[in-house]
Amino acid sequence: MTTEVRVPTLGESVTEATVATWFKKPGDAVAADEMLCELETDKVTVEVPAPASGTMAEIVAKEGETVGVDALLATINEGASAGDTPVAAPAPATAPAASSRGDSVDVMVPTLGESVTEATVSTWFKAVGDAVSADEMLCELETDKVSVEVPAPASGTLTEILAKEGDTVEAGGKLAVMSGSGGAAASAPAAAETAPAPAAATGKDVEDAPSAKKAMAEAGLSSEQVQGSGRDGRVMKDDVARAAAAATAAPAVSSEPVAAPRAPVSADDASREERVKMTRLRQTIAKRLKDSQNTAAMLTTYNEVDMTEVMALRSEYKDEFLKKHGVKLGFMSFFTKACCHALKEVPEVNAEIDGTDIVYKNFVHMGIAAGTPTGLVVPVIRDADQMSFAAIEKAIAEKGARARDGKLSMAEMQGGTFTISNGGVYGSLMSSPILNPPQSGILGMHKIQQRPMVVNGEIVARPMMYLALSYDHRIVDGKGAVTFLVRVKDALEDPRRLLMDL
Repeated sequence: MTTEVRVPTLGESVTEATVATWFKKPGDAVAADEMLCELETDKVTVEVPAPASGTMAEIVAKEGETVGVDALLATINEGASAGDTPVAAPAPATAPAASSRGDSVDVMVPTLGESVTEATVSTWFKAVGDAVSADEMLCELETDKVSVEVPAPASGTLTEILAKEGDTVEAGGKLAVMSGSGGAAASAPAAAETAPAPAAATGKDVEDAPSAKKAMAEAGLSSEQVQGSGRDGRVMKDDVARAAAAATAAPAVSSEPVAAPRAPVSADDASREERVKMTRLRQTIAKRLKDSQNTAAMLTTYNEVDMTEVMALRSEYKDEFLKKHGVKLGFMSFFTKACCHALKEVPEVNAEIDGTDIVYKNFVHMGIAAGTPTGLVVPVIRDADQMSFAAIEKAIAEKGARARDGKLSMAEMQGGTFTISNGGVYGSLMSSPILNPPQSGILGMHKIQQRPMVVNGEIVARPMMYLALSYDHRIVDGKGAVTFLVRVKDALEDPRRLLMDL
């Protein structure tokens, strides 16, 4: 029986990819879900697993070829591998091979999430020689957005750590080797014999992606002129595009101090400095925010809101709210509701630019920026415009707790259409938030502070908050931005407007 291997769904608005690397060749035995090849899109690398066990029959799309979604990549003969699988299984260093080595058990990199192909080993909680229990946490991996805990697959002794802290590992790669009780001494030499092979492979020159080679030839660039962003510095297709764009730019632009070396410091100061490698999350945050600043025509407009009515309403009903819904009534549900209300009137703030098109979203997936010990993340509350106050508060509490624990999945942080950032919880009185691309608007909340205000001709103390709306001026005009912020202000100063849809 022949099974077809086809291009999987590549992601929103992505219609084609380039075949980067084949890990199998015709005649090789493959197991179900074993990685066959790697595809490159403009933004991510996609792994293609085997849909069934069998033997690789034919590779239709060669390395370097561009393929569309659902295009045929290869074929697998299922029946031909029935007798070959036991022989082929011990060859690669995968989980089945580990189970056949007596008491030795391999600790593998778990599934990291959709479109995530690699991670960095953040922390090892066990050392070689330590006894571990089944499901006890061995180490923590860090991807661009989330942290992944790796539990022990069985009880035993940790005999070898293959991926040290700071190393980059691929999905499905081997992290360490364990031995069962009484098998530690026997498995340690075996692990030592197999260790040099991966080490030798790591030391070899990294070959550039086939699509990148083709692009470099067309652009007249050499690999020395391109900075690779792939694994181990591998040059990818989009790296070539960036290098080509930089080469055609004016000399003044290409000589920006991005690549300039750090200014020298005195020996006395150097001895008191501490150099720490940026985490993958912090690198991603830095890149995305700088890209947002470089791409969008960002502008910020400000206003202030009298929080008297919201605070009074919250104080009056907070106990009943907690008793009935099991969650505290906070300010974020009021702001979320007010923003959803304003986005209906000013839809361009809830839209995004796609080339020369404007994509209007007839729904609100609200991003709620949350600070965590490792950096800023933005979990998304989907269809917030259809949710009640209680549902919003429950979603914020649940996702906030998962964000602080590093348990958010990639899917929970994608697809947002508008973002709210609350710097007031840290004491910020005024700030200009940066857009979360490709969104066109972000609302900044700030500290509530008693200030003298003129009300009905009299000076009285009122709990006031400054609001800041940063928006993409390419799509949102000043009138729309100010109207949006005024509508949010009106809804918060008289919450009854939300009930009356005014």
